[in-house]
Amino acid sequence: MGTWRIMEEQAVAIDKRCCRAIVKAFSRGGYLKEAFDWLKFVGDNDFAHAMLSLSNIFLSESGSRQSFVDVDHCIELMEKQFVGKSEITYWGLLKFAVSQKNLSAVYDIWKDCTNYYTPSIITMRKFIWSFTRLNDLKSAYAILQHMVALANRESAPLRTSSARKYQSSRLDIPIPSTNEFPYKIFGLRNMKHSSNIHKTTMDTGSFDNVDDDFLLDSFNLDPFHVPVTLKNGISNTLEKDKIYSEMFPSADVSESDDQYLQKDDYMELKMENVKHEGLGFEEMKAKASPPVKNVLRWSFNNVIHACAQAGKYELAERLFMQMHDLGLKPSGDTYDGFVKAVVYGKGVTYGMKVIESMEKNNIKPYNDTLAVLSTGHSKNFELDIAEALLEKISYGLPKYIHPFNAILAACDIMDQPDRAVHILAKMKHLQIKPNIRTYELLFSLFGNINIPYEKGNMFSHADVSRRINAIEKDMIRIGVQHSYMSMKNLIRALGAEGMIGEMLRYLNIAESMQWNIDPYEKLELYNIVLHAFVKAKETSTAIELFKDMRLSGFPADVATYNMMVECCSILGCLKSASALLSLMLRDGFVPQTLTYNALIKVLLANDDFDSAMSLLDQVRSEENELDIQLFNTILKQANQKGRIDIIELIVELIHKEKIQPNPSTCWYAFCAYVECGFHSTAMEALQVLSLRMISEDENILKDYKAAYEDLLHSEELDVESKIVEIFEESQEFIATALLSLRWCAINGSLISWSPSESLWAKRLSSTHAARRKAG
Repeated sequence: MGTWRIMEEQAVAIDKRCCRAIVKAFSRGGYLKEAFDWLKFVGDNDFAHAMLSLSNIFLSESGSRQSFVDVDHCIELMEKQFVGKSEITYWGLLKFAVSQKNLSAVYDIWKDCTNYYTPSIITMRKFIWSFTRLNDLKSAYAILQHMVALANRESAPLRTSSARKYQSSRLDIPIPSTNEFPYKIFGLRNMKHSSNIHKTTMDTGSFDNVDDDFLLDSFNLDPFHVPVTLKNGISNTLEKDKIYSEMFPSADVSESDDQYLQKDDYMELKMENVKHEGLGFEEMKAKASPPVKNVLRWSFNNVIHACAQAGKYELAERLFMQMHDLGLKPSGDTYDGFVKAVVYGKGVTYGMKVIESMEKNNIKPYNDTLAVLSTGHSKNFELDIAEALLEKISYGLPKYIHPFNAILAACDIMDQPDRAVHILAKMKHLQIKPNIRTYELLFSLFGNINIPYEKGNMFSHADVSRRINAIEKDMIRIGVQHSYMSMKNLIRALGAEGMIGEMLRYLNIAESMQWNIDPYEKLELYNIVLHAFVKAKETSTAIELFKDMRLSGFPADVATYNMMVECCSILGCLKSASALLSLMLRDGFVPQTLTYNALIKVLLANDDFDSAMSLLDQVRSEENELDIQLFNTILKQANQKGRIDIIELIVELIHKEKIQPNPSTCWYAFCAYVECGFHSTAMEALQVLSLRMISEDENILKDYKAAYEDLLHSEELDVESKIVEIFEESQEFIATALLSLRWCAINGSLISWSPSESLWAKRLSSTHAARRKAG
């Protein structure tokens, strides 16, 4: 602007070159109104011969900035001035159509362009870019194969412009103006006057749904208007290939009907048998110029990336091999798209093999490639590899928060908060800002200390408060507000830790938040709070909350009723439990295993073992899904009351139902015998239950015997540490069983890896059989 004012003051004469520079400067600087005023000035004066090139500059920048009004004004001016159009004009219109996600307009632009021009390799590249951006892999693939054929026939000479951009060496002869300029041809005027912009983008997962009739209507009789000489030269050699028909099956068409494409006319550009049929790829490797190869590589990259988005990994592999056949050296961008595609179909292990191949060729993987692989390994819980890949990311961008969140989610599931701390340090180093998903995971990871292995205490409560304050301060610093999920994770963590007061404070905050959530999501919050009350034995508070929920007309679910029946077990109130069960059935909910477990607790609180066992038999007879917790509930109470008969009956039922014991099962049975003075029986029971905790299959136990028997009898100092390492690998029950078996061995017991040979186990089995026979 300053330069222009000086020119005005100095009365500097304006020529064509000056006009071009001014329009380009205004357009690229975003001053489209000023640029258009200059465009009109050029049209109203004696610079009509420069009008087309200046209009193309303005049209291109307007399209890139998605400014429909300016595109509209430019096209009206071009119509008024009878400017016509050139190949560059189509590029400007293409950019605008892509920005509007108008696939049908791109079809129309291709049809009009091919009516006047034999598309150059540069023009084809631009259409491939457009189709891949709009998720039309079908059309992009077809044009790419035309592009390959054109390059192979040495019909694609390119030159480098002064701006170091590739250009077709042929003349771009303008097309004279006609009555049907882009408005009518490309449907842009309808877009302007319609509130619903016509968008026909394809779903990335369903390219097979592309309607061929729609393509035919858009492309007239020949959608890809290839010159006859080129088409005849390639159709015979490619007609036997099956790649395209395999990747994009289409509906059958009548070859006799002129409105459908004939076999040789429609996308029959296949590559599988090309190198054997004599298209001269070896000759192309030697003769194709570097510019042509570069343009081809860029187009292959576009299509391979589109394959990744569409999940067409097989086509991506074939295109990758085709590049090799053509002598096109893959770039980092090629590998990036290829890895993203094959990870979808073949998994991250195959993707890592591609990375190894890149490293052998001294090609450094893109950060995007590393991020995709890291995310895949995180989903497979291969956290060491996922973390190592994240370490290779060299700079931070907002989009890279996704792989970091993926590994944080895996750390949460695998209970590895220490690793999560390292991940957060890496994020800070790369200056990657957390998003709300990050904070949701942080509350879940660091919202409690001792759970599930110990109850919260005053020291853990103080640590939790410091952690939550630190996380919330960081949220304020970044400008991120609580979401429903972050608040839910926070309330759950506080409840698990036993911090009831803090939990209620955050529940009040959550109730005041203006989230667009449905009643059932709100119910989930109340159920979390209700569970915390019951777990903390705050029965009166739990009852008051339940009453408030009922009075407010708040919907309850099975979990709500299960927790309230559990509350009745704490109070030992069978009458209230029965009333809740009746209410639950009236609301249309069927009792679950957890419901029966809570009811059994109510009966056992009144020392009614007979009714508890009857209810257990009812649950078994109704073929409900049984779990070990149901049996452990009875074992716990039987242990406290010294009921060895109940202990033995339940242990045998567990075995008959083929349910694996857990450490609690072993503990209750062992303690019951010890308390009654049956020490040798206690050791035998512990040994049998520990083996069943590893597996009920004696063949599997033989494998464990071969792997761990020496460990049980070893006198090395670090034996327990080795067993604990098994525990850290998330095989908690196996580690506990091995420690118990080692303890039995230390106390002089002979370890038999066949539980069925135990006299105790045989006695329980015969007693159970006799009881069943007696009825």
